[in-house]
Amino acid sequence: MGEKMNKEALVVCSDKSTGIGITVWDLETGEQLLHIPTCAAAPHGLFCLRNQFIVASQSNRHGSFGGGSIFIWPLNKPQSPLRSYTLEAMGPISCTKDGLYIAGGAPSGNAYLWEVTSGRLLRTWHAHHKSLKCMVFSDDDSLLIFGCTDGIISVWSMISLVDVEDSGSSPSLLYYSSEHRSSITGLVTMSAGARSIFISSSLDGTCKVWELVSGRHLQTLVYPMSVTAIALHPLERLLFSGSVDGNIFVNVLDIGAVEDCFVTTEDQGFVLKVHNESITALTFSGFHLISASEDFTFCLWDTINRVVLRRFNNRKGAVTNMVVIKQSSLFPISNHQRVTHQFQASLLQKYPQPSNTGKGMATFLSFPASHSKPPPTHFHGNNLLDHLISGSEQEEQTPAMLQTKLEKNIDDRLWVTSMTKHVMEISKHLQCRLLDMMQCRLLCNPYEPDSSPKKKRHKIQSQNQTPTEQSQ
Repeated sequence: MGEKMNKEALVVCSDKSTGIGITVWDLETGEQLLHIPTCAAAPHGLFCLRNQFIVASQSNRHGSFGGGSIFIWPLNKPQSPLRSYTLEAMGPISCTKDGLYIAGGAPSGNAYLWEVTSGRLLRTWHAHHKSLKCMVFSDDDSLLIFGCTDGIISVWSMISLVDVEDSGSSPSLLYYSSEHRSSITGLVTMSAGARSIFISSSLDGTCKVWELVSGRHLQTLVYPMSVTAIALHPLERLLFSGSVDGNIFVNVLDIGAVEDCFVTTEDQGFVLKVHNESITALTFSGFHLISASEDFTFCLWDTINRVVLRRFNNRKGAVTNMVVIKQSSLFPISNHQRVTHQFQASLLQKYPQPSNTGKGMATFLSFPASHSKPPPTHFHGNNLLDHLISGSEQEEQTPAMLQTKLEKNIDDRLWVTSMTKHVMEISKHLQCRLLDMMQCRLLCNPYEPDSSPKKKRHKIQSQNQTPTEQSQ
């Protein structure tokens, strides 16, 4: 049973047609475990969320004009996906290691950041003036790295991106690089001793190694062909680079030897040859390399002996996305597991919404069945949260409840700030009205002709006279 729980499966999809869909394969037997219809994801547009959900950016959404969509499928139960329709078509998407945030990049150069449990669109900003092709989070989820069609690499701090109080302004760019001369095709991160690095591949036929925190360029690897995909060995410092002619080059990364100098190398370690056309994706299952190509095949490699262990045919189209998951994630979960390992994904918002609406807390709180009447519309909601949180504190301090308390404090601060601005605007408006009234009184003549004393006396006398006297 333990071996079965540790077995891995491969999730693949194409970007050619939604009719191809997503297929899950058993890597050991070659058996097809699951098929999800109606999906076509752009390169780098597919990932597994917390080993419970498959997330894909739909590249071919029928009937759409300008908009896009992101679908989220639960792996352990057969049901319709969460269909989130985005403001524009999404290309690459990625998530943090803890699964709390999803980032997406558009062909327009705009970037988006969502909170998974609430679906709230935390930030949208113009990351670049060219199309975003790939993205990756750093190993500690503190940085977000983008690669663009013009070779630009930009690095953004997650602290500034998730700052809800500063969501209206553009986030600050940590640094960027323009060393590549053509489109970025892959980004991977790794730890090299006491520091973190990331590696970029490009159609200009190079792979470049960068220091993650400072952005310093450490090393360049030159290839005879355009590099279309890269992958790192899980343990060894081996870089696998797939090229446009179907070859896969393998290089040993010796970062320590080139710490203080720029190195360009054309000496390749060895080459894996089996595909006839361009490499579209590379990934690892354990210590085995998996390569996909435009020749409609993907292969499982023994990299030590440099042989293909199993070859798969995907006759409907070339595989452009591959994700390795645990086969245990496909099994139905028990009620006990559902409570202890519950993680809820919500529909992703199309437009940014005010943070004080309280919608982001719906993923953690469920109202008892006895509360049949909804709260009144003028009820702010935080008093109810106080009651629920205080009641739960007596029972148990769960991570979900701590997250709820944190979100409530943030919502309270934003609500107070919003109400303060509103009161200040009303006060300013009343002051303007008062000044206008005072100005009108000063400019207008306070004594009308009919109100003069002579006129008043004449009117009184005329009223006291008889009709005969008035005629005379």
